[in-house]
Amino acid sequence: YFIGTHSIFDEYNAGQYVIDVVNLLDELFQKHETVLLVGGSMMYIDAVCKGFDDIPSVDAETREFWQKEYAEKGLKFIQNKLKQLDEKHYNEVDLKNPKRLIHALEICTVTGKPYSDLRTGERKKRNFNILKIGLNRPRPELYERINLRVDKMVEDGLIEEASQYYGFKHLNTLNTVGYKELFAHWDGEFDLDFAINLIKQDSRRYAKRQLTWFNRDEEINWFHPEDEDLVIQFIENSLQK
Repeated sequence: YFIGTHSIFDEYNAGQYVIDVVNLLDELFQKHETVLLVGGSMMYIDAVCKGFDDIPSVDAETREFWQKEYAEKGLKFIQNKLKQLDEKHYNEVDLKNPKRLIHALEICTVTGKPYSDLRTGERKKRNFNILKIGLNRPRPELYERINLRVDKMVEDGLIEEASQYYGFKHLNTLNTVGYKELFAHWDGEFDLDFAINLIKQDSRRYAKRQLTWFNRDEEINWFHPEDEDLVIQFIENSLQK
């Protein structure tokens, strides 16, 4: 589920995702006792497990305004605007992620309040039990596998795939590791070998941010990915309680 379901031109966020997932779970739990959610996007997983603050929707005019501001004035400008409107969120958000910055600015504009004031962090009650399994490797092993994975992606056609979307590089949906580095290469910023190495570096950095986020969650039970028997035994024992 939720793979290949949206166009690159669609606006989609964690708030919409949690609504879609919870509605789907109502159907799935009528057929299955256990449902598996797999992923690495931290905010999306937390939205399903812990709930999401009731953030108002953004009208098209406001969305277009901030998209235009970013396109014309750049990342530093929207960083400074967020600092003016909501310094607390400015100090917490990933300042290199324009999508997150723009979303916060949209909410500030629509509500007239700092985005951080609307983020209560209050946990929503779910009508299902949640068991969290985390998979991790020693850092050197993890980073080496990431490097090899990028080489395999290139071998399997990443460059050809990304080239099809170069004309749409301005879309937030394509501001992702693996595409943005190649887009910058085709913009003449650096050669292809440098772009590939940058994909590896940015992938390692993203993995580090993932682990930093997930390590704050005391509900996660951690295992090495190759300890399959231990994971299965743990799940079976937990379901019997």
